[in-house]
Amino acid sequence: MAFWREQLLDQLDFHWTHQLRPRLAGLSDAEYLWEPVPDCWSLRPSADGRLTLDWAWPAPEPAPVTTIAWRLAHVIVGVLAMRSASHFGAPPASYDTYPLAATAAEALSQLDAEVERWRTGVQGWSDEDLRVPCGPSEGPYAAMPRATLVLHIHREVIHHLAEVSLLRDLYVRASGG
Repeated sequence: MAFWREQLLDQLDFHWTHQLRPRLAGLSDAEYLWEPVPDCWSLRPSADGRLTLDWAWPAPEPAPVTTIAWRLAHVIVGVLAMRSASHFGAPPASYDTYPLAATAAEALSQLDAEVERWRTGVQGWSDEDLRVPCGPSEGPYAAMPRATLVLHIHREVIHHLAEVSLLRDLYVRASGG
């Protein structure tokens, strides 16, 4: 029996199915790249034409407001794709190599694929596998059980997509729609 695995998956599945993914329906390109305040972090074309993610380490104080495009890229690449590469044999992923989406439709397609890849990977772990330490690729989570990482990833997805939902609410009101 894989009781804990099912509990962990139910956490993401419930929010994804009933709240998060439905709130992304109809996302337009204008919303995707909308900058609600000056100096937002977003996706920008680089000299070679690829899109890059605005960022700095350490992050400035206060942290910049981010666009929906930035938030989705963070979830797609930094939260999901990089972890699927580390733990489930997915292709290597980084902000420098992942083809960041220029359109809302492309971003949502990437998000759907990465959520499914993550979910399928976690589904393949037994309760015993969830007790195994995460390993060195997970930095501060290295010695913690994989279950802790799964909880963290799910919190990140829920947190950032809730922010995307708020940005969508603000966009509708700011644009008079």
